[in-house]
Amino acid sequence: MTETAKALAPTAREAIAEALQQSVAETAVTTMLAQNFHWNVTGMAFGPLHALFQQIYEDHFTAQDDLAERIRALDVPAEGTLAGMLKRSKVSEHEGSATDQEMIRKMLDAQETLAATLAGAGQTAAEHGDTLTEDLCIARGQAHEKFAWFLRAHLA
Repeated sequence: MTETAKALAPTAREAIAEALQQSVAETAVTTMLAQNFHWNVTGMAFGPLHALFQQIYEDHFTAQDDLAERIRALDVPAEGTLAGMLKRSKVSEHEGSATDQEMIRKMLDAQETLAATLAGAGQTAAEHGDTLTEDLCIARGQAHEKFAWFLRAHLA
């Protein structure tokens, strides 16, 4: 356990870790969603969307690790199963085919959901004085808001 985590009460560590678990779950589901869309996008916007979906899943894959490692730094086990993440996540998978516009809207919704979840996790961390987790959540929330902006631009 890190020195910063040692300074937190056990109940604070648990509350912060629980908020981060939600963030990891939604990030993991969104990673796979982006990869699915990357593989299956078609149409006139294939090139830019194929690249954007790849940028998203690569970013999110790294983010999952950062968030899960923060949970471990708080001395709490991180959820490591897809089933557990799917059960917890407010972001859902997409089955079947979708148009490029449907993909964009689904991914936009996922990014906005992630930004909101991370804002809540950051607030929980702030309430308990965990500035390191708060900072991580702010940075991740900003990344998701930027991806949401990129996706919205494709709908204009």
